[in-house]
Amino acid sequence: MRVESAALSLSWIPSESVRGWLKAGFDVGLSHYDTPPDDTVAGLGAVHGLRAEDRFRFVNHLQAWAEFDDDGNPTESGYTPDSDIILGATTVRLAGVGATFAAYSLPVLRHEPVVDQRAGAVRFTQTVGCRTGVPLPRPVPHAPYFLWQAPIAWTTLTLTLRANGSAEIAMPGASSFPRHWVYGPDGHLVLKSGLTDLERWLAHSFGARTPWGAQDSEALVVEAESALERELSATIMRAGTRPEIRRLPTGTTVTVQGEPGEDLYLVLDGVLDVDVDDRTVGRVGPGAVLGERALLEGGLRTSTVRASTPVRLAVAAAGTVDLDKLRAVAELHHREDGPA
Repeated sequence: MRVESAALSLSWIPSESVRGWLKAGFDVGLSHYDTPPDDTVAGLGAVHGLRAEDRFRFVNHLQAWAEFDDDGNPTESGYTPDSDIILGATTVRLAGVGATFAAYSLPVLRHEPVVDQRAGAVRFTQTVGCRTGVPLPRPVPHAPYFLWQAPIAWTTLTLTLRANGSAEIAMPGASSFPRHWVYGPDGHLVLKSGLTDLERWLAHSFGARTPWGAQDSEALVVEAESALERELSATIMRAGTRPEIRRLPTGTTVTVQGEPGEDLYLVLDGVLDVDVDDRTVGRVGPGAVLGERALLEGGLRTSTVRASTPVRLAVAAAGTVDLDKLRAVAELHHREDGPA
């Protein structure tokens, strides 16, 4: 029996994820933020459609196959020719000096397939990465202590094929910038990188501190939020009144169980733990909507929410949100009803 499947990560720059001196380049049009990708990216045709619209920086497309005998034992396996990096369409133009800088990719790293005879499975691992061609001179804390080239951005994906025809996807490693979304074999969004850390990326993502120097960085990954939450988040960010944006350090308590509260929170970046009765019942990341139960059920917070990383939140007043959609989101959550 032959099992073949594919999955991909799509890397893009969210709005307001760039700060400091680098933000000036976005403000003057040297570069741009990306429109959030679609909930479903099914196949290479969809990827190239997004590329034509300049919607991402690069894609890690991992596609592989495995042959299993009648007892479910793997006999042969390999990567397909379509398993590769796909660069975005963005080209940076410096009109003042008449220069054009296109991004370029690094060699694709493919591990030898790992065969698990007992489990009847084969795991494939692929790392792709790139850097923009535009110079980015900056001091760094490691030798040579000053760099001219831009940092490297990358993702590492694993795809596990099983004799029963199923496939599993994971993202064990990735650069800390930009944001990485992971789509499963069916094309649906399943995972997200939880934190974009521009400062860390600028300071460390070069040379030996990349997969091409034999050192990957563990990815902080969270499950993707519901499609309904993504729809609600678009409403919050595009409403007539722009929401307040709060940047909070690690350890900040956002809500306290039993206390009154009227604000609704949209997680723009970072990861937060949700506790009920001193028990962690969930961990949420970018795109999650928080605080809806208090707005709908008497104004008291039903959970304590703390930032486990630095976070960036959009704060929306109740009057700016469709309450029917909010009720539907509350029905989906039920974080208080089960363990993490």
